[in-house]
Amino acid sequence: MAYKYFPHTEDDLRAMLDKTGIASLDDLYAEVPESIRFRGDYKIPSEMSELEVRDLFGKLGSQNKQLTCFAGFGVYDHYTPSAIPNLLSRSEFLTSYTPYQAEISQGTLHYIFEYQSMMTELTGMDISNASMYDGTTATAEAMMMAVAAGKKANKILISDTLNPQTRSVLENYALHQGITLDAIEVCDGVTSAESLRQKLAEGGVAGVIVQQPNVYGIVEDYTGFADACHDSKALLIMNSVAADLAVLKTPGEWGADIAVGDGQSLGIPMQFGGPYVGYLCCTEKLIRKMPGRIVGMTRDNRGQRAFVLTLQAREQHIRRQKATSNICSNQSLMALFVTIYMSLMGKQGLKEAAELSYAGAHYLCDRLLETGRFSLAYPDRPFFNEFFVKYDGDTDALYQRFIDNGILGGVKHEDGLLIAVTEKRTKEEIDNLVKIAAL
Repeated sequence: MAYKYFPHTEDDLRAMLDKTGIASLDDLYAEVPESIRFRGDYKIPSEMSELEVRDLFGKLGSQNKQLTCFAGFGVYDHYTPSAIPNLLSRSEFLTSYTPYQAEISQGTLHYIFEYQSMMTELTGMDISNASMYDGTTATAEAMMMAVAAGKKANKILISDTLNPQTRSVLENYALHQGITLDAIEVCDGVTSAESLRQKLAEGGVAGVIVQQPNVYGIVEDYTGFADACHDSKALLIMNSVAADLAVLKTPGEWGADIAVGDGQSLGIPMQFGGPYVGYLCCTEKLIRKMPGRIVGMTRDNRGQRAFVLTLQAREQHIRRQKATSNICSNQSLMALFVTIYMSLMGKQGLKEAAELSYAGAHYLCDRLLETGRFSLAYPDRPFFNEFFVKYDGDTDALYQRFIDNGILGGVKHEDGLLIAVTEKRTKEEIDNLVKIAAL
């Protein structure tokens, strides 16, 4: 056979090629320019022992440059307790899929139920689904929930203090859903309440999306936002970093109808952008508009506690035209990850990690301001563990100097730097950053 691990015979391949009207498998790539096609041999030894393979990949891995991370912008370098990867790598978790048969899926259903319970407590909402792919797509699903609940209203207002990456995903979803997006203006780094009222007064608004803390790291005061939305028959959707809700006022306390965001901050490593897990929680009256699955607890015919799929709004379970979403295998493994994290940390642990992040960020900000080279873009606004500063000099050169000294010194945004601190950053690391910045 031409391909050692393919199940197709030469006759199978010939039949498929004849059906498609091409002469060879190489013709499938005819549109790829010859100038970018690799024709040489891969530098891979024909055979190696296990020890040699481990050594090879160890050497390859050592070529990666490990940087001390002060970057955030939606993804944060939080500590992962060592128990999590050990529990997560158990075969019954790594190989689990959709729990179609409740009688043989009690373990999976149980941890999803616990995840839902923890997320509702963290967000202050009534209901949580069984998790989403990530925070950006969770926000997009919330947008479509609002439009579905708004009947004839199809406009979504988005605060300009929302992370632009999230906004980009919203634009992609809205493009083919007949949804109109409109921006709420920014005033001194926060969402303009006056702009919100003016946009709502124009009518046709199904939902309003805000972020807490916002893209500048500022903790916004959303007093009156929920009332303004509800008076106009619109839903308030709040996007938050999950870990921050251990100490901040919850979306439920703000009067939000839907709470969404990324759960990556609950101990999931940054790992080059994924996999992460999105959360979506809402009020009870919106449960029928919620995408995905909801696990509930009941009793079996012997009176024993059992877990079942209470709501299954996926097209695999119901008619496609009635489905609210097509979320398949989901990020259930990552939902288990954050469930174990929250269980290990407990309420006090989550709070302490958040407080350490807050204290570290404010210490670093004060030290940078003392150099005389930095200024807070919005000095009168409170921030949590991330802040936006302007640099009196060449920001690109400063950023490269950080990298040359083994530091990922924030994220370049607009004309400044967004710098984040988590509980992992030590005083020595913070002082080192300040020293390099002052050069």
